[in-house]
Amino acid sequence: MSQTTVRVIQDEEAAASLLQPLRRRILLCLREPDSAAGVARALRVPRQRLGYHVRILEDQGLLRRVGERPAGNMTETLLQSSARHFVISPAVVRELQLRPEQLEDRFSSAYAVAAAARTVAEVSTLRERAEAAGKKLATLTLETEVRFACPADQHAFAAELTRTLADLTARYHTPCASGGRTFRFALTGHPTPPSTPGES
Repeated sequence: MSQTTVRVIQDEEAAASLLQPLRRRILLCLREPDSAAGVARALRVPRQRLGYHVRILEDQGLLRRVGERPAGNMTETLLQSSARHFVISPAVVRELQLRPEQLEDRFSSAYAVAAAARTVAEVSTLRERAEAAGKKLATLTLETEVRFACPADQHAFAAELTRTLADLTARYHTPCASGGRTFRFALTGHPTPPSTPGES
């Protein structure tokens, strides 16, 4: 089994492991195959202590065995993280998760966060189902940056974008289409974080 690029964690115990500093370091070391002994040396952690955490990561599916190599008179098991990158799904805290429909103000930052969280939760679930069925999940991601000269331009852009989306939806949305499939599109906008201290 090849290493996947990103894995979305929806299990509480696995999510807790990603929050544990030593386990994160182990997963980072094992982006490329290595033995537990090799990782223990690299992290300067006692072999027995590291082995305990490795076993837990294996049980949670965050690490997997990918081969063996000779080490003197012994044979070492090679381990590798199951993905190069991990994301914790908001579904892990399902009872506390904020849903967009619970908010009336669609212009609030809380609504943007809720919509983004719903996207992560839904896409990760659909992705797992598609992989289990041997299929590829159809998605579309559009991303760009726009620097507005003034607030008036920002408001004009938002208004035109809203009209364009409404027009496209009216043209293509067919609620009664037999065999059709509904897609959810979420367009959000927010200021980009400063890349250097003091930048606005």
